[in-house]
Amino acid sequence: MTRQTALSFLATFRYDLLSLQKTFAMPKHYANSCVDCGTQNCKFKDRTYPEFCPTTNLTPEDLEWSLERYNHDNNHAIMVASAEVEYEGYCQLTRVEEIMQFARKINAHKIGIANCIGLIKEARIFAKILRANGFEPYAVICKVAGKDKSSIGIPVCCEEIGAAMCNPILQARLLNQTKTDLNVVIGLCVGHDSLFYKYSDAYATTLITKDRITGNNPAAAIYTAESYYKKKFNL
Repeated sequence: MTRQTALSFLATFRYDLLSLQKTFAMPKHYANSCVDCGTQNCKFKDRTYPEFCPTTNLTPEDLEWSLERYNHDNNHAIMVASAEVEYEGYCQLTRVEEIMQFARKINAHKIGIANCIGLIKEARIFAKILRANGFEPYAVICKVAGKDKSSIGIPVCCEEIGAAMCNPILQARLLNQTKTDLNVVIGLCVGHDSLFYKYSDAYATTLITKDRITGNNPAAAIYTAESYYKKKFNL
């Protein structure tokens, strides 16, 4: 290796190192958490926990509280069914299949669908699949009741992309009245899904997460965050 090549290599290495430091630098006012851990010893058990690890800083009361809750209501059955679906379908079943497998394990027959109007086609196909596999789907669309956004104090400017408000709380209420065994969210907006989960009596899971830019594949923005979307995300 020539001197010039060595200097060029060192300069490149220094640039890469500075880039890494900049990428992973944490402002002092941010508390370290699991995203800052490089060991994941909670899974592997043969490594070292970092000082800030939630596992090593747990109080016995917090751990006991969480473990006790798995015996409350139907939580234990849900945990067992979830683990079995993960094990039995690992890298083999699609999420559509996993939801049906999970539903069978918890004896859920009536499946509520809380869908965005923009994904009505996807909701129809999912309902068709459910019916073909012995389930009873019942869907409530996000625009149910057809109320204007401004009628509940949403700024009028928001009606420029459509006057009718989304009504996730009513979606949950109507599915509750129908006594669904399991609810499935298909493409509810950010925040609307939060309200739906809050008011859903039945356990709820998500089939599709809306992302209008990536064709409902929000992980694409994460995968390109260090390339195409780097500047957009201020990285």
